[in-house]
Amino acid sequence: MSAPMNAPIDYLLHLADNALILGQRNAEWCGHGPILEEDIALSNNSLDLIGQARMLYQHAAELQGNGATEDTLAYFRDVPDFKNYTLCELPHRPLMAATSAGDRDFATTIVRNFLYSSLMVLAWDQLQASKDAQLAAIAAKSLKEVRYHLRHSRDWLVRLGDGTEESHAKAQAALDQFMPYTQEFWTNSPAETAALSHGTGIDMAALQNDWNQIVDAALQEATLQRPALGGFVPTGKQGVHSEHLGFVLAEMQSLARAHPQATW
Repeated sequence: MSAPMNAPIDYLLHLADNALILGQRNAEWCGHGPILEEDIALSNNSLDLIGQARMLYQHAAELQGNGATEDTLAYFRDVPDFKNYTLCELPHRPLMAATSAGDRDFATTIVRNFLYSSLMVLAWDQLQASKDAQLAAIAAKSLKEVRYHLRHSRDWLVRLGDGTEESHAKAQAALDQFMPYTQEFWTNSPAETAALSHGTGIDMAALQNDWNQIVDAALQEATLQRPALGGFVPTGKQGVHSEHLGFVLAEMQSLARAHPQATW
């Protein structure tokens, strides 16, 4: 009987970090949603993503050993240790806008959630066949959640894009800003290459055509124009991040680092 296969730890961390950082970003809307229903919806979205991160960190910690836990992986790693897409860490506002934490733009959040969930609904679906049985189980649970995330963000994308002149302009600006960051989806990191080689991971580049179909259909319905790709390809999943991740981690990790022995 062959031994069970496990995905590379860095591959699990990449998936976990994506979920954690985007979950943390969506949590910033708690108490600040444009309407009560969306305040609750984005909070639930955040909880789903953080729940996915927890399962992945638990799996990675068990493989890593040496006292690692889901908490040490979330709270006691530094910026270069995180493997998330750069897209997930960017703020909820145009990047050239004021830096006030209260300056949130709902269209920016919706576009980012749409681009990410359009990818993960495909990725989790395929990861259900991972030779890492625990990762396959996580994928099955996560797929149910991300299907809702995609439906929610797509509905709002269409509503904003095909809405008022102002809402259309904001949605288009967010799309223009974020679309170039999606180039990172299709360039394999060493961990992704290793996971693919022994069947615990998937070929992300093979998802690109299906992702394009999901995105293009929604943009057409939303009367939004897909921007041309260009510029640099982000390398967040290789540990090279924007300046924004440090601020996210400082807020998220400060309590745990100030009281490392605390129990709750």
